[in-house]
Amino acid sequence: MAEGRVAVFAPSPQLTVTVEEIDGVPDIHVHAGGQGVWQSRMIESLGATPVLCCALGGETGRVLEHLIGVEVEARAVAARNGGYVHDRRAGRRDEVVRMPADALSRHELDDLYELTLVTALRADVAVLSGPAEEDVPVPHTVYERLARDLGAHGVPVVVDLSGERLAHALTGGAEVVKVSHEELVSDGLAESDAVADLAAACREVAAKSGARAVVVSRADADTLALLEGELVLVESPGLTPVDPRGGGDSMTAGLAVGLAQGRSLEDALKLGAAAGAVNVTRHGLGSGSGGAVRELAGRVRVKSGEEAGCGR
Repeated sequence: MAEGRVAVFAPSPQLTVTVEEIDGVPDIHVHAGGQGVWQSRMIESLGATPVLCCALGGETGRVLEHLIGVEVEARAVAARNGGYVHDRRAGRRDEVVRMPADALSRHELDDLYELTLVTALRADVAVLSGPAEEDVPVPHTVYERLARDLGAHGVPVVVDLSGERLAHALTGGAEVVKVSHEELVSDGLAESDAVADLAAACREVAAKSGARAVVVSRADADTLALLEGELVLVESPGLTPVDPRGGGDSMTAGLAVGLAQGRSLEDALKLGAAAGAVNVTRHGLGSGSGGAVRELAGRVRVKSGEEAGCGR
């Protein structure tokens, strides 16, 4: 039986088409994609119930209805969902074409906000995720409003965003903020990717948002986290990656599930680190079994800031 309910705000999922090659023959894969979809898949794998809150419209939206694969609360809209076609037959990911998502109308936006608010109020945790970075189907201020309104009603908010979306969400407030080191630097929150600069950025993010935890993924280096004012480094089990994409989204999913199931921040962090580690060993984003993640979670080591040499 699923334990914990997580509302995932993903305003405009994508239709993804990927062309692989098996024994010299093209192999076409059609999936629902986007940050919130990938997070929802991992949330479900970890034994919790995700509810994806989104808008679906156009031909792409009608196809996505059948592909998302988790519980969905959707507003039917005229605005089309975006999509892309990737060709991986040469051993790399070549983008053939990309269609951006349409912006929602004023009434569509109001309905999606209301739908998300009600769904999240009934959940244990809410995750705020974005559409593709280039897409702007909803104003960035929506993230600030959702974070503030949900936090005011006692719903823990997990934020996984960047750029202006992140800035607005931080103003609204959050329980947990997950961000990559590249995003901290590119957003001007950290002067460099040196641990000392990232640690200073963690403190700034926590001060802005009131977050109990700020988690910074650092590609194949140890994850840096600020847990209730204490800096730690998280050492994940070393595994050979197949596709590095999606590790951060799976980490966010693990963090959200840990909170929804009433775990401590440190145990939620271990679950998130293990979920990210499992994901990069697979071709599918947001994939991996809950059993594998739980096994690896016991092998995640959380080192204090002093032990790791990054101070307090």
